[in-house]
Amino acid sequence: MARTLVIIAGALLVTLLVLLFAATSPAVRTALGFGGDGVAQCGGGQTGADIGGPFELVNAAGETVSDADVITKPTLLYFGYTFCPDVCPMDTTRNAEATALLAEQGYDVQPVFISVDPDRDGPREVGEFAENLNAAFEMDRMIGLTGSASQVAAASKAYRTYYKSHKGENGEEEFYLVDHSTFTYLVLPGTGFVDFFKREITPEQMAERTACFIDAAS
Repeated sequence: MARTLVIIAGALLVTLLVLLFAATSPAVRTALGFGGDGVAQCGGGQTGADIGGPFELVNAAGETVSDADVITKPTLLYFGYTFCPDVCPMDTTRNAEATALLAEQGYDVQPVFISVDPDRDGPREVGEFAENLNAAFEMDRMIGLTGSASQVAAASKAYRTYYKSHKGENGEEEFYLVDHSTFTYLVLPGTGFVDFFKREITPEQMAERTACFIDAAS
C-alpha cells in the first residue's frame, strides 16, 4: 500500500513538473496544445509593453492620415529623418530588404518611415525618401510620413522613441543633426505593437521573426 502511494505521489509530481514546464516553454506549450507565447516563440524582444497607439501624420501627398489609415497590414515602423548621414539610410535599407524577403515568401508587409525632423522633412522629402527605397528594391511598399512638430511629437511619444534636434546650435540652421532612437517596431493591424528590432538585426532575422508573428496572429 505504501509503495502504491509513493508511486502515485511520484506520478503526480512528474505531471505537475510537466505542466509547469509547459506553462513556461513555448515549444512544449504548442506541442501539448496549450498555445504559444508569441514573444518567446518568435524570439521577440518585448511584447505586451505599453508601446504604440493612435497618431495623425501627413503622407507624401500632403494628406492627414491616422494610424488606422496607415497600419492596414503588418508594418515595420521606423522613426528617423531624411538628412540623416548614415544610420537612417542603413536601417531603412535593412527594413526594405526584409520586406522584399518577406514578399518572396508570400507575406504582404510594408515599411513605414516617420520623420522626426519636420522642419526640413515635408511631404515631398519623405515621399522622395520612400520612393528611392521602393525603386531600389523594385517594390511599392514603403510609406513616408511627416507632420507638424506636435503631430510628430505625439507619434514619437506613443512609441516611446527619443529624438533631439540640434537646429540652431552654434548658429546652424540648415545642416544640423538630429539625435534619435533607432528601433524598428513591428505593428499588426487590429493587434498593435508586437515586437521591436535593434540595429544589429539582419534582414534575414527580421524577416524570419516578422513571419513568425504574422503566422502566430493568423
